[in-house]
Amino acid sequence: MTDKCNVTRRDFLRGGLVAGGIAGATMTATGTASANAKMADPAATTARAGTDGARADAMVKTKAGDATPRRLIASAPVLMNPAETSVGVAFAVSADASGWAEYSTSPDMRDATRVFSGDGCVMRVDGRFACIRLRGLSPATRYFYRIGADRIEFENDYKRRNLGPEVDPKIRSFTTLGADAEGSFCVINDTHDRKPIVGMTLAKLAELKPSVIIWNGDARNFYRTYRDAVGTFLLPHPAHPEYAAEAPLFFINGNHDFRGRFGLRLEELMMMRENDERHARFAALGRNFVQRLGDIALIGLDTGEDKQDTNPIQGGITRMKAYRELQTRWLAEAIETPAVKTAKFKVAFCHIPLYDSRANQNPGDVEPDDCDPRYMYPWAAWQRPCAKMWGPLFDKAGVQLVVTAHQHVFRYDPPSGGRTWGHMVGGGPDFIPGKSSSFPTVIEGRVDGGRLRITVHDAGNNRVVRTLTLPPS
Repeated sequence: MTDKCNVTRRDFLRGGLVAGGIAGATMTATGTASANAKMADPAATTARAGTDGARADAMVKTKAGDATPRRLIASAPVLMNPAETSVGVAFAVSADASGWAEYSTSPDMRDATRVFSGDGCVMRVDGRFACIRLRGLSPATRYFYRIGADRIEFENDYKRRNLGPEVDPKIRSFTTLGADAEGSFCVINDTHDRKPIVGMTLAKLAELKPSVIIWNGDARNFYRTYRDAVGTFLLPHPAHPEYAAEAPLFFINGNHDFRGRFGLRLEELMMMRENDERHARFAALGRNFVQRLGDIALIGLDTGEDKQDTNPIQGGITRMKAYRELQTRWLAEAIETPAVKTAKFKVAFCHIPLYDSRANQNPGDVEPDDCDPRYMYPWAAWQRPCAKMWGPLFDKAGVQLVVTAHQHVFRYDPPSGGRTWGHMVGGGPDFIPGKSSSFPTVIEGRVDGGRLRITVHDAGNNRVVRTLTLPPS
């Protein structure tokens, strides 16, 4: 008999099958190699002086001594962590640069405002990526924007030079959130950086064209270096470089998104909510959100790791219990705000499920090391502690649906047993065309005819597997 307490999450994930066989593996290798090539540190650079001393391109010397042009801007922009009056813009760069974005309400960029990365007395200079926050925007308003970066050369500790800007000529647009911002949302989850699955998922997003994307955790297994994060979020798939260039992205941590050295610093790229957009006592909750998308109140929560703080595998560095309790206090206040109270529809999102009717599924409160022979795996299949804390608040607020992930198999649990909210689990990356019970899902929400219509798309088999219509609360 297999010792269930010795089954690791890695073993569990390794057991999944991905469609595409050799072709899928080739796509993964090609995509990863392409991303790594774009982010490789240049061996040497030379400046090409112009009349104003600026340089449009870097010149990278190859081993053969040849010089080839290299773009400074190394990815399309990704809009992230949107709000009524602000939005983040991130993109990859190939050398030290100070990134910027210009925005305007006019499609010809008339009277555009330029915002640089960094808020202090010195602009942020980074050789990996640029992160800019556009503030002071108007709710439910369409803006046009473009990105650029100034190449910065550090000749020595006492001398640095601005070698001039590189500007992406493409003008894109986005619409800020708010009660008057009509539109739809789409939820993706558990892609685990499997490129064929990512490709299927992003293709469905491109077809549906949502107003907002919610990436509900486990974007990849772990983040050893920043290149893992750049390849996952800024260069996720070569066929879909603009996946979040106009539809902003909410990112909710999954348990795997805390893994790896860079996973502990993921906020360096995946921007947190602004300090002035949350009360000081909730400063640690940069991923939590309550935002209106027309008649829908979107509520984002973070279930954290799927293992106890006391589990030896955590090394004593996690504080998930206190983190969830802080979110409970935040949620109690958030549901009393006009953004929630005046919304006709309320939908909450978190990674680990808050309900499971199966008796053999670990509920996430097994002390001290998550191992109990009653349960299939020594990690949380669902989060009973969060359900106990957040469930009554969902009931009080009139939340109609909680969208979760983590289990890799699509499921819908209607309200029952005193639970007034429906519970939905998104699918996962373990996919065999036409055969598997697990498939990548894109969960779409759209107000239609005075009701909220939820459509669950199987992105692998290109079919609709469930529709759900919710009346106003």
